[in-house]
Amino acid sequence: MYTEYLNRIAIEAKLRNLTDSTINAYTGCVSRFLKRTNKMPDILTAEDVRNFLLIKAREGLMPRTFNLYNSSIHFFFRYVLHSPWDEYSIPRMKQDYHLPTILTLEEVDRLLDATTNLKYKAILSTIYSSGLRISEAVHLHYSDISRSKMQIYIRKSKSRSDRYTILSKRNLDILTYYWFTCNKPTGILFPSRNTKGFLSNSAVSAKLRQSIKNAGLSSDISSHDLRHSFATHLMEAGVDSRYIQALLGHRDARSTQLYLHTSNKSILGIASPFDRTDGDCNV
Repeated sequence: MYTEYLNRIAIEAKLRNLTDSTINAYTGCVSRFLKRTNKMPDILTAEDVRNFLLIKAREGLMPRTFNLYNSSIHFFFRYVLHSPWDEYSIPRMKQDYHLPTILTLEEVDRLLDATTNLKYKAILSTIYSSGLRISEAVHLHYSDISRSKMQIYIRKSKSRSDRYTILSKRNLDILTYYWFTCNKPTGILFPSRNTKGFLSNSAVSAKLRQSIKNAGLSSDISSHDLRHSFATHLMEAGVDSRYIQALLGHRDARSTQLYLHTSNKSILGIASPFDRTDGDCNV
């Protein structure tokens, strides 16, 4: 019933060079919206959207997912139905922002020591030591690792741009041992044992959760917290935020400023004015 409309979403998204993951998310959200409203798309109204989003809000949907539904249906209305969109009557949810969990150096070692599967140990050590997103790590190729320059080439990043990041000597040792032990892959660096294609993000996350449990660490830790820990540890070591921004692939410097909040201020040499030592009370 709605296949034609969903195909049109994919076409319009392709014309705008949106990623496959975005296209899948948009079509999935709009499909659920259409099935819930059970109306022909040509007669949909802003009130239909409001009612659907209200249901989602009452179901306890997180703001990020709620706003994905909003963006998906907005795209559908604007580029497929060519219908007006009233952002005042169809609001987006305010999001709460929380500081990420930052692992200590000792906790990073415990996590890696608790990862018994060599392939996943190599992936997690690469995520931390080079500041990668999980999707960037699973899409690495053998040729992306430069031993001579001690760099890793990152392609198709979230920001839609390629970049280079640093390659740790310790991580290179782990990668080398993994490579020789696991059939010397020359294409995809971390191929799936079953499909020989790319590993899924969820497969790495599942192994990470097991390693977290084995290491006795907080269950709140995610793969992205390894990336956050990389950046925070660099900032605490005195690395200029501009270099950290480049290594992480942030387009906006404000994204990198997050690590000013997660850094250990005493390591950065910042003291409270309350701890002045001049002895002047000005009384």
